[in-house]
Amino acid sequence: MTTVQASTAQVTLFEVGPRDGLQNEPETLATEVKVELLERLMESGLTRIEVSSFVSPKWIPQLADASEVFQRMRRRRGVELSALVPNLQGLERALAADVDSVGVFMSASEAHNQKNINKTRAETYPVLAPVVTQALQAKKQVRGYVSTAFGCPYEGAVNPLEVVDVALRLLDMGIQELSIGDTIGVAVPTQVERLLAELDAKDVPMSQIALHFHDTRGMAIANAYAGYRCGVRTFDGSIGGLGGCPYAKGASGNVATEDLFYLFDGMGVAPAVSIATLRSTAAWLEQKLGRKLESRDRRVVSGEEGETTV
Repeated sequence: MTTVQASTAQVTLFEVGPRDGLQNEPETLATEVKVELLERLMESGLTRIEVSSFVSPKWIPQLADASEVFQRMRRRRGVELSALVPNLQGLERALAADVDSVGVFMSASEAHNQKNINKTRAETYPVLAPVVTQALQAKKQVRGYVSTAFGCPYEGAVNPLEVVDVALRLLDMGIQELSIGDTIGVAVPTQVERLLAELDAKDVPMSQIALHFHDTRGMAIANAYAGYRCGVRTFDGSIGGLGGCPYAKGASGNVATEDLFYLFDGMGVAPAVSIATLRSTAAWLEQKLGRKLESRDRRVVSGEEGETTV
């Protein structure tokens, strides 16, 4: 795979904070607060937002109000609103809520897949296949998440060929986009390049790939840049750096949407998003959560990290 020039194409930021971020918070935000968060994110100019998850409230109680959130929020033309679904029951609820797109998920790591959804990888495919088929029949876009693509909290390093195998199985089902996730934030740019090269060798278009990084070791922005150089144009981010993984001990938040915007704005390829609105939303969300958010942009704007001279 050859890298591309950094100025050739604009990126898309896929906002996962309302789902991937809030599901990891110890406290559950009120429905009206979630609705306001979504409206603020839409106001910023973001065009793809993952609203919630139609999983059992037993497993993710923070998102038990997914249907109500969809019902109460005001839609905006040109904004894709998506939700995560684990099975046909979840898909039924998502379709009733009139989602624009759905996401299915599994792990490249066998151990993490068992911990996350209590199934082996082989047992997971027959569950996801009819979900994808029925979602496509309902004229919905379908995204597939591949977690622990670079490392697993239980198994350690993950072979890129295992990731490719999962990715190809999901693509064969008919999904239109693959979000490749560094769930515990262990990847470095050369690993990103190698995995994307393996996918490219199997004729997987980079236009079908999204990258989903966590910033555990401060590598997320470097990894995003590596992905861009390899041709990826869609990157998952979470407002303020919210997130983690309930089944991955020690995983820090997702890379912040604001930090991704800073990178791509500096490169001249950022989407038409208001950084001022993202920043005001992060400040507002800090108050609602009662804690500081972890984005690097937030630290600078709030004065935690001042500019220095040498």
